[in-house]
Amino acid sequence: MISNSSLLTDPFLQFPTETTVQVVWFTEFKGDKHQVVYGNNLDYSVDAVTTQLSRVREDSQSNITPTYLKTTKREIWRHEAQITGLTQGERYPYQVISIKDENGNKQATIKSDIFTLSAAPKADTSLKILLTSDHQLKPLVAANLQKVVETVGRIDGIFFAGDLVNIPDRASEWFDDNKGGAFFPCLQGRANYALTKNNLTTIYHGGELIQHAPLFPAIGNHEVMGRFSTEKTLNEQFEDAFPRLQAEKFYLETASKINPNDDLNLKNKWIKDYSFNTDTYEEIFSLPQNSPGGKQYYAVTFGDIRLIVLYVTNIWRSPRVSPDEKGKYQERKEDLNNPQNWGYGQLIFEPINQESIQYQWLTEELESEEFKKAKYKIVMFHHPPHSLGANIVPPYTDPVPKIDFDSEGKIRSMNYNYPQEQDYIIRDLIPLLESAGVQFVFYGHSHLWNRFVSPKGTHFLESSNVGNSYGAFFGNKKRFIPEGELHLNYGVTGNPNGLEPIVPNLAPLLDENNQPLPYVASNDITVFSILDTGLGTVSSYRFDSQNPQSPVIKFDEFAIEEGLTSSSINSLDSPMEKSQSSN
Repeated sequence: MISNSSLLTDPFLQFPTETTVQVVWFTEFKGDKHQVVYGNNLDYSVDAVTTQLSRVREDSQSNITPTYLKTTKREIWRHEAQITGLTQGERYPYQVISIKDENGNKQATIKSDIFTLSAAPKADTSLKILLTSDHQLKPLVAANLQKVVETVGRIDGIFFAGDLVNIPDRASEWFDDNKGGAFFPCLQGRANYALTKNNLTTIYHGGELIQHAPLFPAIGNHEVMGRFSTEKTLNEQFEDAFPRLQAEKFYLETASKINPNDDLNLKNKWIKDYSFNTDTYEEIFSLPQNSPGGKQYYAVTFGDIRLIVLYVTNIWRSPRVSPDEKGKYQERKEDLNNPQNWGYGQLIFEPINQESIQYQWLTEELESEEFKKAKYKIVMFHHPPHSLGANIVPPYTDPVPKIDFDSEGKIRSMNYNYPQEQDYIIRDLIPLLESAGVQFVFYGHSHLWNRFVSPKGTHFLESSNVGNSYGAFFGNKKRFIPEGELHLNYGVTGNPNGLEPIVPNLAPLLDENNQPLPYVASNDITVFSILDTGLGTVSSYRFDSQNPQSPVIKFDEFAIEEGLTSSSINSLDSPMEKSQSSN
């Protein structure tokens, strides 16, 4: 028997149904046999299906030993077993076993620790769901997840609103980054992240979470890789997303050379490689495929919850307007007359406007029996509809180019405008959700905590201040907005889309004038939120990493279920929590 560290990850749970659940784990070897044993005495077994991740690589910027001199494919094997015949409400021990040949005929058997699994919970089951997003190997993630376990204990599921890692095709960011804070180790209590605050170093290990509770992710901009290359660094490829329609045009110009036999598979692969893809994300996770987008957007019932996960994100580009910047608002000067090098502004990856396939599917889902009978109707996606953060500007719409030509007909400048009235989230998506009775919309992207309530009673929560923050633009703090008539309507401060932020109702942080702040935007204070379906509440907690011995403070709580008043919410808080300092 050898150490379970020879498994690249512990097992984790995916896509539970009323009688089944998927168990998934990874190794760096293909192996001869992989199986899950389960039951009270581990006397049942099922074999796993093994596949190889097709796009994961390392490069000179990977934080891994041994180092890589160039972009190189890394062999990672995924093992998935479906556990069947489960009874809802019962929890079963399980363990994964991988067998591989070593040194000729000698076999090595590698076993994980024993964890527990269950089918999807029945309706009326009281659940605690972790709401999180934007981990991206940031400094406070391991501490954040460790405090989840210390504060809440065993959770029942995780809703993850995108940006799981930084570069999705860099394998080490998922599995074994040298700093000890990769995606899976943090969520499995196997991180080893050294965090130094006030000259004091603390090692955080994350939390043992996804071995016992299923993870439901959404696609953020950091799950999308740009144009594929065997030569460029992974960072360069990630930043080089290109519009699908433009890739199709370039394909037609060269199709006779690259695809003389008009092979449809070759055509589709070329267009994807020349634009963008979510292949690694889709290969890692087992998710419902009940939409035209497959794993990219889906709906699932989990206890009393009907969760709808949408693909609502665009590429992040710099707001700078210097001549050498391929940014949100302009093309780089040297690329002006070379369309294949354009960035096309802050392009949207998957449409969500009224004419889109995703919107039409969503309309049908909101009319479904599963949605209508659910006690809690929740929608999750990445891009914020309401926020004090930087990433809510410019408006979420297709960039409109403004091109200036010189006297010889060459492009002198290309700038992009984003018409506020054409913001697809505000114009199309949110009215649809509110009219269908969605109670709660959860999202991320700006790395802060703030929440809002619409006049129709829909709650909006951005709880993404997990590992770092890019700031809140409130009061006198202003976002960078380029000068000029193209951008006059963008929100310089506050929430550009109208709703006022809600001040936390239990223990808000205070500003320099001792006034309560309606947000948490800190690189020292990390936040997590818990949806409790038994109480019908969403509670948010904060931990100040500057003092590792400080308590975790519940600073906000609201009800998403109709009929639960604010006074009954306040009665749920212990006297100790109420008296905690707001510093």
